[in-house]
Amino acid sequence: MIKGFGGIFWRTNNLDVIKKWYSEVLKMDIENWNGTVIKPELGNETIFSFFNENDSYFPLEQQVMLNFQVHDIDETIKHFEQIGVPLEKEKEISEFGKFIWIKDPEGRLIELWEK
Repeated sequence: MIKGFGGIFWRTNNLDVIKKWYSEVLKMDIENWNGTVIKPELGNETIFSFFNENDSYFPLEQQVMLNFQVHDIDETIKHFEQIGVPLEKEKEISEFGKFIWIKDPEGRLIELWEK
């Protein structure tokens, strides 16, 4: 029945700051309608997964965590270093891929994943 995600939507207290941050830090082309269209590339996957309410994988006060797939985690880390965005979690390598975490200006953890 489901053929893909239609979007991710959330509220923010400071729209201009959030738009600028996501544009500069994650290189998203945020358009005048306050969003962007991310077109999946061949081989890209979108994971939809539930976590128990007391799972410690990401902070309990955060109900949802964004995960963006990247081409090259090491290039992503270099970009963050160049613009002064600290990693919240150093690179982790597992059987699922390579992962890092950063925080957006409102304190949301964001996971970046190289498959």
